[in-house]
Amino acid sequence: MLGRFSSRLAVSPVAAPAVSFPPPPPPTTDPAPPVPSVEAVPPAAALPPAEKPAVTSPPAAPSESGPNAALKDKILDAKIRLHRRLIEELNLAALEKLPEAELRREISGIIAQWVVAERLPLNAKELDGFVSEVIDEMTGLGPLEPLLKDPTISDILINGHQNIFVERRGLLEPVPSLFKDEAHLLRIIQKIVSAVGRRVDESSPLCDARLLDGSRFNCAVRPIGVDGPLVSIRKFSKSKLSLDRLVEVGAIRPPMAEVLAAAVKARITTIVSGGTGSGKTTMLNALSAYISHTERLITIEDAAELQLQQPHVARMETRPPNIEGKGEIRQRDLVKNALRMRPERIILGECRGEEAFDMLQAMNTGHEGSMATIHANNPREAISRLEQMIGMAGLPMSQTSIRGQIAAAVRLIVQLQRMSDGKRKVTSVAEITGMEGDIIQMQEIYKWVRTSTDPDGTIHGHHVATGVRPRFLHDLVAAGVNIPGHYFDPSRPL
Repeated sequence: MLGRFSSRLAVSPVAAPAVSFPPPPPPTTDPAPPVPSVEAVPPAAALPPAEKPAVTSPPAAPSESGPNAALKDKILDAKIRLHRRLIEELNLAALEKLPEAELRREISGIIAQWVVAERLPLNAKELDGFVSEVIDEMTGLGPLEPLLKDPTISDILINGHQNIFVERRGLLEPVPSLFKDEAHLLRIIQKIVSAVGRRVDESSPLCDARLLDGSRFNCAVRPIGVDGPLVSIRKFSKSKLSLDRLVEVGAIRPPMAEVLAAAVKARITTIVSGGTGSGKTTMLNALSAYISHTERLITIEDAAELQLQQPHVARMETRPPNIEGKGEIRQRDLVKNALRMRPERIILGECRGEEAFDMLQAMNTGHEGSMATIHANNPREAISRLEQMIGMAGLPMSQTSIRGQIAAAVRLIVQLQRMSDGKRKVTSVAEITGMEGDIIQMQEIYKWVRTSTDPDGTIHGHHVATGVRPRFLHDLVAAGVNIPGHYFDPSRPL
């Protein structure tokens, strides 16, 4: 079995048992059944100390007879050795070409023989779980698969193969090392980046990519990573977060959500601002749900991660230079090209450079309702950053003309912040009202007021209206949307 997939692996000719394996029979006077030779499997003592059984794979569920600690250790130790032998000896390239059903059947057969050789009392469920772990290593992302499948984890941060952290509920916590060595981690990195046509090596040690599920992936290998490969994975929920869900978790209040949804419907150009990890992309995805399904949207990103819910979406992604330094396609090139593709709205995943000028040009020339995200700590800083990025385009424009472009193009800024206790909040909703002299005028509509902090670090506060009625209410009425006046009354709780 598996002869065509392995050049070195030798398994004794023992017929594969049924899927369910009964526990070993109680000791009797009858001679023990013949046991296949397992000389090729290294002894448990040969395992390096770093490979702890509880780290690489979860312990087997206890049987009905309640195995003692020694039996548990034996099962875990055998699992580790069989897992390592499979990975090292099998022809992975040939196995990856098999359909998943056939691959599982082949791996199940060889593991079943080993289970008999080790006299392990594994039931059908435990055997199936071990087969899944082996297939994850050979055809998936190996030790990362359990972390990627864990819905409570939002970020995976790897600082070398022995130093791993994850973010749960907004807070970082360490996890045991999951990789055998640095070469193991590098193999997983290469598998990720090659799937999207990227590469990473000494000549190109930095890479920004995405996983098949849309999660954002970034890595830095030696010589940039001094202590080994640095990896960060920003996961995105498979269930798209809506504004209603953001209201439930307290990130925003219902009147604020209703105003933002109405602004998107009425084609009010919006910038989502915030720091790293504050939830900008999540907010952009939530707001996009209120765009009409009859509109043509074009998204432009460094790594495609937006999950728009409209049927007519054209997605474009930048490309880094090749090994000769040629072939780079920047966001600015894609924005220019998007204008020739008859878009009704352009969604810019993140505005961080000279493409800001072309984005504002598009917003001022019939593409109202376009949206983008930007890194900034408050709405006023977001405007300043836009000014700086337009200056990066190298065009001979005065400061007044740049600010005039911004004031004419952008009408609404939604500010988000990640609090020290891990919660994300919409901390400000501000409207740009125009120019007065050479100063961009802005008025805040809603804001977050922090009131206290508990000893355990939990932050308390509430959203309030400032009492300012936005000028774009006239556009909402013209679009057939009526917002109650008390939504802007500061004396009433939101």
